[in-house]
Amino acid sequence: MAAADTAVMNTAPLAIALITETFGPEINGVANTLGHLVDGLRARGHRLQLVRPRQGSDDGRKSDEQLLLTRGWPLPGYPGLQWGQSSLHKLLRHWTRQRPDVLYIATEGPLGLSALRAARRLQIPVISGFHTNFQQYAGHYGIALLTRVLTNYLRWFHNRSHMTLVPSASQQIELQRRGFERLELLARGVDSRLFHPGKRSPALRSAWGLAENEIAVLHVGRLAAEKNLGLLARSFRALQARYPQHRLKLILVGDGPQRASLQQQLPDARFCGLQRGEALAAHYASGDLFLFPSLAETFGNVLLEAMASGLGVVAFDQAAAAQHIRHGHNGALAVAQDEAGFIEAATWLLDEPENLRRVRLNARQHAARQGWPAIIELFEQHLRSALAPALDGIRAPATGA
Repeated sequence: MAAADTAVMNTAPLAIALITETFGPEINGVANTLGHLVDGLRARGHRLQLVRPRQGSDDGRKSDEQLLLTRGWPLPGYPGLQWGQSSLHKLLRHWTRQRPDVLYIATEGPLGLSALRAARRLQIPVISGFHTNFQQYAGHYGIALLTRVLTNYLRWFHNRSHMTLVPSASQQIELQRRGFERLELLARGVDSRLFHPGKRSPALRSAWGLAENEIAVLHVGRLAAEKNLGLLARSFRALQARYPQHRLKLILVGDGPQRASLQQQLPDARFCGLQRGEALAAHYASGDLFLFPSLAETFGNVLLEAMASGLGVVAFDQAAAAQHIRHGHNGALAVAQDEAGFIEAATWLLDEPENLRRVRLNARQHAARQGWPAIIELFEQHLRSALAPALDGIRAPATGA
């Protein structure tokens, strides 16, 4: 390719189709990440069409240049959400009339598979994203025998794209070990103006039953089996037993299938349900200690949100925590699977007032530097690279479904 052609390719606006089973206003890490990427690409002048299943909230909404809606099925365990149906022929017709330059497939369900097959027939470049550890979730829902099947399918799916973007170095290493090819890192950012210690609310803490010098132990996320919430409960009880002189209150933000059982196990905890925007920022900033016991994250956006809000974070040394936390400096880490170590990390933060004060200050300073603009710029570069595989020495995968 001539140098002039390369220069044009690196500056011209792109027509991008982004395919996903989930998107805002749905509340989850994938939807949150994709919202930032979509807004960022459009702000940089690219033409982007979102392809997703029709949700109940769409209420007769029609497809347009920026949104292509497809049919969906109800998704078990997620009331009100739809899982995309196979839409191969619809996508073939649409992309034959209005061809995108490149596809980004964010989810590997029936809709994502339809997009992959349609793109390969039409020879449209594809980049995929590995956003969710579905193969790990299987074991939490009593279907561990499907773990190998899911891993094989995900490897097959992603190895048919130009590259797969992963959010953390630990995820990249794990997938490489399992035979995934052409993996590139695309980290996550945080809106440090929204998530800010200045959003702390004495009125909210008072509603929780806490005085200013008492400690709110916070958890934000989906209340589901894959989040390892049994350890959350055990950690909080250990903190209460070790520090009877402190008044501790467990605050849970989020919803999910385990909420009822957790309310029975933790009758004194405060369950705040789903929160968004400024209300979510106030809940974060009004906490003190953040417990994140999940072992199934590809990244864990809530961890950066908690750090930006100035909380003392306790997590396992993987995914976002491995990337952003230095133990004893801006958070506290435990070796993955070491539950005793996780509890000990939490207790270290409360052993001395200075430990928590220093960690909270350093957490905010670190997270404030993790903005989205540089990530969106790198995402754009990856999308452009799919248009000319020869430029970066990557052989395009063979065509054919």
